[in-house]
Amino acid sequence: MLVPLFTCTATNIPLLYIGAKPKFVDVNPATLNICVDDLKRKISERAKAIVCVRYGGLLCDMAEIRALADQYGIPVIEDAAHALGATYDGRPIGSLSEFTIYSFQAIKLVTTGDGGLLTFLDESLAPPARRLRWFGIDRTDKQKGIWENDITQIGYKYQMTDIGAAIGLAGLEEFDETLAYRRALYRRYVEHLRGVPHVKIVDDFDRRKSHAAWLFTILVEERRRCELKLRSHRIESGQTHYRNDRYSVFGCKDAFPQMDSIDDKYLILPLHTKMNLEDVDRICAVLKQGW
Repeated sequence: MLVPLFTCTATNIPLLYIGAKPKFVDVNPATLNICVDDLKRKISERAKAIVCVRYGGLLCDMAEIRALADQYGIPVIEDAAHALGATYDGRPIGSLSEFTIYSFQAIKLVTTGDGGLLTFLDESLAPPARRLRWFGIDRTDKQKGIWENDITQIGYKYQMTDIGAAIGLAGLEEFDETLAYRRALYRRYVEHLRGVPHVKIVDDFDRRKSHAAWLFTILVEERRRCELKLRSHRIESGQTHYRNDRYSVFGCKDAFPQMDSIDDKYLILPLHTKMNLEDVDRICAVLKQGW
């Protein structure tokens, strides 16, 4: 499995459950997503799938990734935990790859308290997916009172609760408004910070991609001093994710020069619905002062 180096471990640890071997691909420093050039170097006939994450809501280079997957006859598995509402070349997330996984964890764009959603292009996969999410049991037959149905695969307890589903449905009703608001905050950051010499925005501004605006990330020198400067103005910042090769559970000893080049530079700025455009203006004014 060819997988992203920089992501929440929730992207890659499930592969260990099934005995798959993740092979990390270096980041594209402009986006913090999977680097297509490194992917091309590492893909081989042994590859079973390409796994990619949409860091912060910014999409990967899907045309290039899709072409590689088709060339090797393997599926693409998208971790779209950050990217609900994003599009690529006018097509919504969920319509691009064989498998797309969303997160509805507490701070995501839509929440059910925890949990998520799996979508796939092949409808024939729905029945086995439903069995796997509930101990391998055919729940439809069980509800009919048919107790003789067999369990042929090891399943899990991954079904959503009715309470979580109700919360999620309520969130969907206001999702378009929430997404538009977050995108407005994102654009305001870009207006102020694009071109500022000591601040680099993590975004390639590829016109094929529409951003879901879950995170706004910058690259800065002397990150700790920048964090302290922001903190002195009561502005929170930090790092949400960590490179997965440093976790011993993966047993990775490979070199990742592009990740190394930005490892001590990436910084996430506030982006949420409890702030307004004037808050963004104030944050950007502080950053423009330097540190």
